Amino acid sequence: MSWEVVIGLEIHAQLTTKTKIFSGASIAYGAAPNSQACAVDLGMPGMLPVVNQAVIGKGLALGLALNAELGRKQVFDRKNYFYPDLPKGYQTTQMDYPIVGKGYLDIEVDGDIKRIGVTRAHLEEDAGKSNHGVVPGQTGIDLNRAGTPLLEIVSEPDLSSAQEAVAYARKMHELVTFLGICDGNMQEGSFRVDSNVSVRRPGEPLGTRAELKNINSFRFIEKAIEFEIERQIELIESGGQVVQETRLYDSETNTTRSMRTKEEANDYRYFPCPDLLPITVTEEDIEAVRASMPELPDAKRKRYVSDLGLNEYDAGVLTSSRAMAEFFESVLSHTQGNDAKLCANWITSDLAGALNKANLDIADSQISAELLAGLIARIQDDTISGKIAKQVFDAMWKGEGSADDIIAAKGLKQITDTGAIEAMVEEVLANNPSQVEAYKAGQEKMLGYFVGQVMKASGGQANPGQVNKILKNKLS
Repeated sequence: MSWEVVIGLEIHAQLTTKTKIFSGASIAYGAAPNSQACAVDLGMPGMLPVVNQAVIGKGLALGLALNAELGRKQVFDRKNYFYPDLPKGYQTTQMDYPIVGKGYLDIEVDGDIKRIGVTRAHLEEDAGKSNHGVVPGQTGIDLNRAGTPLLEIVSEPDLSSAQEAVAYARKMHELVTFLGICDGNMQEGSFRVDSNVSVRRPGEPLGTRAELKNINSFRFIEKAIEFEIERQIELIESGGQVVQETRLYDSETNTTRSMRTKEEANDYRYFPCPDLLPITVTEEDIEAVRASMPELPDAKRKRYVSDLGLNEYDAGVLTSSRAMAEFFESVLSHTQGNDAKLCANWITSDLAGALNKANLDIADSQISAELLAGLIARIQDDTISGKIAKQVFDAMWKGEGSADDIIAAKGLKQITDTGAIEAMVEEVLANNPSQVEAYKAGQEKMLGYFVGQVMKASGGQANPGQVNKILKNKLS
């Protein structure tokens, strides 16, 4: 009998505020340990938290993007538990009144669209961090992260495979970064994923789940879930039982191992935080957030296809991040909206290739949108051929200036003089009599050979369209 896999994800998205959720301490990454934790973050006696209002708008933006119910009443609660890096003994979070209620996110796997339910998303503070081994045999506590604002986004257990889980996580990552509410940096822990995985026989109740904690790579999410599915199936089939626990993924061994047994929600003894008053969200607040939101990725992809004539692949690549979409639209704007396909081709092929080779993001591109638009404009007005354009692009990438500068400095302007091209065509035909005979005998593919010879003779600078036209006339 086969097995069914049931997966739900909890995603922690760090919000893009400058200060913490309940204090004015900085959340800048990489500061010296304990240099960015104030008395509020440490829960010192007599300290009162104050809600950073920026987090409310960011939470509402996500709710609107997920077509979700919005929490008109915001209440913060204390979730009581002890960790060494949580000196207050409780985490301030939202229990009964989350900022985002039920919503959904559509994902695509192997060409099929699947709607994944979002149970809720709530605001909360992060804990500190335990650093093991900094001092031999001891554990250091860094509280810089304590109080960092998070949105915990909880999905329904609607995911049925590791591939679907990764597609959902990627789509959520795309959404929060497009909205600008999270920088999405997984290496720095700004976007972390917990996976709840269980297996069952078809028709049976849900199996006992294990939680895979704090995975910060899409590839590791997939590998960890695949391992956990196999572990649970083998355990059950050998007569064992899955226990509810939190497990860690070890990327070196590609295994998961037990971290701790999972407490039930009741063990946390939630109660409303007595230091924070409830917050009311008005219709005006919601409309102000809605008005400030950018065009979302799904809508942008559809527009690129329907209005700009791009194919689904190009539209997908160009909306893979907000920075990429903005770069494309900037190039398009600088070329007065002419030939979106040509602009897309240069970004998704030559520029993307150069960025990958240099391990750079589009935001760090060595060729600006304006410079690339300048190159495309010279192709459009026939100043250079597509082949020469690649030479110009390489020079631009090396910092040799604009397309116009490089074309002038290297003498790359396209040859459009009909007389000059005719002379080159006649010379090529005269030097290749057997190929001319083959063409006239019906081997039309020889035309490409002649074009190549003329382009070679011109150093790649002859206008290919004119070369084709003149060759056909001469061979007719």
